[in-house]
Amino acid sequence: MQHTTPGIPAPARVKRAMPRLLREMYRYRYVYALLLPALAIMIIFRYVPMYGVQIAFKNFMIGKGIMGSEWVGLKQFQRMFDEPTFLQVLRNTLVISGLGLVFGFPAPIFLAIILNEIRLKWFKRVTQTISYLPHFISWVVLAGIIKEILSMNGLINKIITFFGGTPALYLVNSNWFVQILILSGIWQGIGWGSIIYLAAIAGIDKHLYEAAAIDGASRVKQAWHITLPSIMPVVFLMFLLRIGNLLENNFDQIFNLYTPLVYSVGDVIQTYVYRVGLVSLDFSYSAAIGLFQNVIGFILLLVVNFSSRKFKEYGV
Repeated sequence: MQHTTPGIPAPARVKRAMPRLLREMYRYRYVYALLLPALAIMIIFRYVPMYGVQIAFKNFMIGKGIMGSEWVGLKQFQRMFDEPTFLQVLRNTLVISGLGLVFGFPAPIFLAIILNEIRLKWFKRVTQTISYLPHFISWVVLAGIIKEILSMNGLINKIITFFGGTPALYLVNSNWFVQILILSGIWQGIGWGSIIYLAAIAGIDKHLYEAAAIDGASRVKQAWHITLPSIMPVVFLMFLLRIGNLLENNFDQIFNLYTPLVYSVGDVIQTYVYRVGLVSLDFSYSAAIGLFQNVIGFILLLVVNFSSRKFKEYGV
């Protein structure tokens, strides 16, 4: 006969036997149940594919499969660093990502602060809508617009010709291609990126601005000494996420804009992996490059997060 404790209901006995974490999970079991679909998607599409990472350490042959392919250890990684093309691609990736971080990351912050200072509500709404619009347009369409504007008979060359200048094909000029990438990336993402900063600004206590105005602080000083410091935790969080993706560029943007004439400055890791893996069918080498990219991104995220927590007390 099963032993029972008299006077204590069965659910109470179960809760008493559980560790604290399990008790909390049992208490909010219906809330956790709502997470199951998202958790299943994460496991199926994020963790299960990790099984295929081992092809970076093999000479993968489709006919033999992953388990039947020859194990070659770190040969693909050695080939990666011995390949001059990869070193050039790595340099291009760091240059484009670095410039995007320097010029592209602050842009949504400044836009959010400027939008917050606009007092005409209709003008603010129109400006926000215009700035958000490029985010919802495919890079296939945006690239077509950019190519048309920068073509020999495009708007930019017509303006240059009107003022007596010489027209040029900017998208096939390696001296201009990186600048075009950075500017078009800012144009496409500045409005959407400003949303989270506007939400952070909306949570700032309005009494701080009133007190600063009484003390004679101008709107610029209020933005500098109140708005910017108040949203700094959000800024650091977004910076950490951006650092974690430092070796990842916007594949759709570059793929739709670049040509072989600008490979020397525009070819990045993601486009290189596409050509090596899907075009040349060198799956093991492309998997090794992708694994290298993800490991470096993970290390950068950990280092910056640790430094941020140590010096600024912000972090993930």
